[in-house]
Amino acid sequence: MYILLQGHNYRYEISEFLKLFSSEFSFIECSEDFGVNREGELLVNKLDIDHGPDRVSILTKSQVLKDGQVLYEKELSQDIDLVDYEKKFEKRNKKIDNDIKTISKRLIQRSMFDYLNKKYDANVPWGILTGIRPVKLIHSLMDQGKSDQEISDFMKEEYLISQEKLDLIMDIANRERPFIYPTSEDKISLYLSIPFCPTRCLYCSFPSHSLDKYGQHRESYVDTLLKEARGIESIIEDFGKTIESIYIGGGTPTSLEAKDMDYLITNLFKILDLTKIKEFTVEAGRPDTITRDKLKVLKKHGVTRISINPQTMNQVSLDRIGRKHSVEDIVDCYHMARNLGFDNINMDLILGLPGESPAMVEETMKKIIDLDPESVTVHTLALKRASDLNINLQDHKNDLTNYRNMVEMIDISRTYMEENGYKPYYMYRQKHMLGNLENIGYAKPGYECLYNMQIMEEKQSNYAIGAGAVSKFVYLDENRIERVDDVKNLDHYLARIDEMIDKKYKEVAKNVNKSTKRN
Repeated sequence: MYILLQGHNYRYEISEFLKLFSSEFSFIECSEDFGVNREGELLVNKLDIDHGPDRVSILTKSQVLKDGQVLYEKELSQDIDLVDYEKKFEKRNKKIDNDIKTISKRLIQRSMFDYLNKKYDANVPWGILTGIRPVKLIHSLMDQGKSDQEISDFMKEEYLISQEKLDLIMDIANRERPFIYPTSEDKISLYLSIPFCPTRCLYCSFPSHSLDKYGQHRESYVDTLLKEARGIESIIEDFGKTIESIYIGGGTPTSLEAKDMDYLITNLFKILDLTKIKEFTVEAGRPDTITRDKLKVLKKHGVTRISINPQTMNQVSLDRIGRKHSVEDIVDCYHMARNLGFDNINMDLILGLPGESPAMVEETMKKIIDLDPESVTVHTLALKRASDLNINLQDHKNDLTNYRNMVEMIDISRTYMEENGYKPYYMYRQKHMLGNLENIGYAKPGYECLYNMQIMEEKQSNYAIGAGAVSKFVYLDENRIERVDDVKNLDHYLARIDEMIDKKYKEVAKNVNKSTKRN
C-alpha cells in the first residue's frame, strides 16, 4: 500500500499508526509519483485547517484508490472553540497549536481505521490509542467531572478502544485515585539509578554497565551519586519539597557490594529528610547478585519493598536471554528474603521472550503463584531500539511469538492473577511491544506500589539521580511536564556531576520564579 499525505506532514505518527496493521506500506511525495504502472492501493489523506477569530475548524478526508476507482472514503471534522483559551492559558497560541495537532492526528487515524481494520482483519483492541499512559487519560477525564458513561462514550468514539481494554483502564484508574489524590506540587518521589549489571540481558535497553568492565567504578559512583543527592537536598530545602517515596533501580542495584549499599543508604538518610516517606523500594533484581548480607543491609535500613525479578521460570529461556543463574537460584533468593522478614516482595515477568510458548508461560505462572509474592508485574516483550535483541533481530525473528500466542499468554497471566487474589493497579504501554499490547502491575490489596502509580500517571514530580536517570518536573497548574536527564555514560556522569545538579536546580528555580510573577 502506498500512502499520500496532503496538507500536513505527520508522517512519523501515521507510520507508527499504520504499523498496527501492516509493515507493507510506503509514502509517496505527490499523486503524480503514484504512476499509472504502479500496482497496489493508494491511501490518500488530506487535512484542511481553517483559522477563524473565535474557532478553528479541522477537516480531514481519507480515500483509498485503485485503478482509478474509489474503494473507500471517510471524512471527519471537529471545531476548537477559542473563547476560553485567553482565560485559561498563559501561552495561548502554543496551547492552541498543540491541541490542533493532537485533534488533527486523532481525526486522521480515525478516518483510516475502518478500512485498515477490515483489509488486514486486524485485532487492535486499543484502537488508535498509541500513547503509553492510557490510564492517565482516564484520570484527566475524571478530573473534568465526567461520569463513567461519559468517559466510556468518549473513549469509544474518539479512540475506538475495545470494551475489554476500557474496562481495564477504568478499573485501574479507580484503584489508583485514593493513592495519588489529592495532588500536591510540594510532594515528590526520588529515584536513584544504579547502572551496573552482571551481564546485559538480550532484551534490555536500560543504562547498564557490565561488572566485568566497570565494576571497579562502583565506589566512586556511589560517592558521586551522594554528591548529586546533596544537590537534590538543596532544591528540596530551598523550595519546600517533601519526599514521599524512594525507588532504587537500575541496572541492578544489588550489583553493589553490601558495604557500598550500606554506605549509600546510610548517607542518604544523613543528607535527606526521609522522615515522611511512605515507601522505600529497592530492586534486588537478579538472583545472581543477591546475597544474605545485601538483603540484611536493606532490611536494616527499613526498605519496605523489594523486587526479585525472574522474568521467566523456564531455564532454557533464562539461558537464552543471558541470565547466568538457575530457576532454583530464584526460588532460593525468594525464600532467603522471606526468612529475613521481607513481607512485600514483587516479581517481574516478561511474556513473549524468544522461544517461549503459552505452555511455558503457564509453567512460569504456576511457580510464581506457589511462591506467593505480594505483587507481580507482567510485561509484554518490547523490541527496544538499543537492545541486543532488536539490533540482532534477524537472528531471533523466528523465535518471536505471534499475535495469537501473545494474547493467549496475557490471558493466562491474567487468569492466574485474578484467581489468586491479585488486582491490576497500574499499567503502561511501550513502543514496539509485541502485539501492541500492555504491561500490567498486579498486587494483592494493600500492597500496591505508590512509586509506580505516581511515576506512571505523572501527578507528582520525580527527582531522579544517577547515570541515565531522567527527572520529571510536574507543573500541575499548567498541565505541563519538563524532563531533565543525567548523561548515560558512566565516565561522563562521574566527570560532569556539577552540571547534572545545576540543570535540576535551574529547572525548579525558573518555574518558581514564573509562578511568583503570575501571582
